[in-house]
Amino acid sequence: MTARAPAEWTPHAAVWTAWPSHPELWLEDLDPARAEVAALIRAIRDGGRGERVEVLCANEATLAAARAEFGDDAGIGLHLRIFGDIWLRDTGPIFMQSPMGAAAAGFRFNGWGGKYVLEGDDGVAPFVAAAAGVSLARHDWVLEGGAIDVDGTGLVVTTEQCLLNPNRNRGISRAEAEAKLRRDLGLERVLWLGDGLLNDHTDGHVDNLARFVAEGVLCLPEAADADDPNRDVYRDALERARDFGVEVVTIPSPGLVPDEDGEPIPASYMNFYISNTAVVVPTYGSRHDDAAVAAVGALFPGRTAVGLPANHILTGGGSFHCITQQQPA
Repeated sequence: MTARAPAEWTPHAAVWTAWPSHPELWLEDLDPARAEVAALIRAIRDGGRGERVEVLCANEATLAAARAEFGDDAGIGLHLRIFGDIWLRDTGPIFMQSPMGAAAAGFRFNGWGGKYVLEGDDGVAPFVAAAAGVSLARHDWVLEGGAIDVDGTGLVVTTEQCLLNPNRNRGISRAEAEAKLRRDLGLERVLWLGDGLLNDHTDGHVDNLARFVAEGVLCLPEAADADDPNRDVYRDALERARDFGVEVVTIPSPGLVPDEDGEPIPASYMNFYISNTAVVVPTYGSRHDDAAVAAVGALFPGRTAVGLPANHILTGGGSFHCITQQQPA
């Protein structure tokens, strides 16, 4: 077998994340976002039973704040490293496994199609790989980790809206994208979905829409409310997945979650993180929160389902899966 990105539910040596560090980006949400990230990290640590957590801190003040928050847990490593923002799913390396051992792939990062080009983001992948002691292969095309999800068998799901977007790799065809995924990540079969969630500034990252929960089993949201802004997106994804031939399971959607101006924000329970001992599900104060956490938990017997608020992290544009990048054991 060539090097391949394993499924997220396989054992991890650690998970990499980052501490919200930039007041000019987070504004009044900085402290509440830090509290939500801290709760996520503690859920992953699971009282010491869970995996190690490695946390990037962009400056000395942030490092001191993180040390004050986590200083008594030897299973949390703090690293001083400049970065633009906390979305390590996209700026960090994609770790892989191979017959020769651990490997990692790094791709060009262009700020989600040029929207948010921030100092330090392009150096996150080599820093994390070096700190993890894993060799990094660099690939000269734009790919964010949140744009794909894998089941470990060589099957990957993605969206046309993101992976074929001209603001990432101008003029790339579906066949060319598939060839690159095969060559660089060992992914041999591609399930193409259409659009991602409404108002998602990542141009439709699939980890907000569809996640593999077992080999050949895809989880999708299901709209229960008439005003769900993504009802048609979910229906199209379901039809494409069934036509492709994968097994589909559904969980509730949070429905309409508006911002302060009443505009829909891309809230999604699909942005859960699968740790060694838990599956941590973002919640948004929706009436569907409890049902969604229970539904996700039922998909991962042997892991504890933990629902945690993520509204303040979401003001930055993502949630728990977006800010984590697992390092396989």
